[in-house]
Amino acid sequence: MSVQSAPGKPAAARRLTAPDIRARKGGEPIVSLTAYHAHTARLVDPHVDFMLVGDSLGMVMHGMETTVPVTVEMMILQGQAVMRGSAKALVVVDLPFGSYEGSPQQAFATASRVLKETGAGAVKLEGGRRMAETVRFLADRGVPVMGHVGLTPQAINTLGSFKALGRDEAGAAMILDDARSIADAGAFSIVLEAMSEPLAAQITREVAPPTIGIGGSSACDGQILVLEDMLGLSDRVPRFVKKFADIGPAIGAAVEAYASEVRARSFPGPEHVYAPKKG
Repeated sequence: MSVQSAPGKPAAARRLTAPDIRARKGGEPIVSLTAYHAHTARLVDPHVDFMLVGDSLGMVMHGMETTVPVTVEMMILQGQAVMRGSAKALVVVDLPFGSYEGSPQQAFATASRVLKETGAGAVKLEGGRRMAETVRFLADRGVPVMGHVGLTPQAINTLGSFKALGRDEAGAAMILDDARSIADAGAFSIVLEAMSEPLAAQITREVAPPTIGIGGSSACDGQILVLEDMLGLSDRVPRFVKKFADIGPAIGAAVEAYASEVRARSFPGPEHVYAPKKG
């Protein structure tokens, strides 16, 4: 039975889903950005296929050194905001460090809570072969899972630094095995972060789900960047970031002008205040 909209009211656009993204393998490139706020989600939504509520919010929004301290509650709060600000794009929410690695059952409890409380359409988790059982457990129970291999920021305390991986034969073989493992387990797409370009292209050719590059390859099925990085709002960015704008200085100039007018008492002007009602 088809759903009819009210007379004179256009039908709401259908939000993209995880199966829609999976079906894009080898097709038109998938466009994605991170989002943490309702107002930026509203700006991004018309132009992307999915938005990632990434645990990078710990560093971007809260000034943390890594993503490790981010909590489930933080992810849910920002996931709710992004859902309120968007209507078209699939919204994917990161499962933060410590909320899913203990067991597939722990992962399901966290993922189901995130999906219920945010209304998002999928979750993302980091890790390859070691997380394949968990990916399968979630997928079998109706949780769409986006995988993430290569540089996995939640493992920074083990890696020692944020650096590109898979640039030698042994490292490349390990990442390829990771990608194959979670693809076979049922991930609907896989983020490939900070690895050698030929390796990212090879993974894209050899796995069934679409790949999303971030420091990967233009051959990936799609690309993602942190919104604040590509807008020029971050002080330090990785090699793989291209700044498509540099709005940081513009914001600084606007605030400087505002402060100057407040101190000069030229703001607010007559057009910004309210006159009393007559009579």
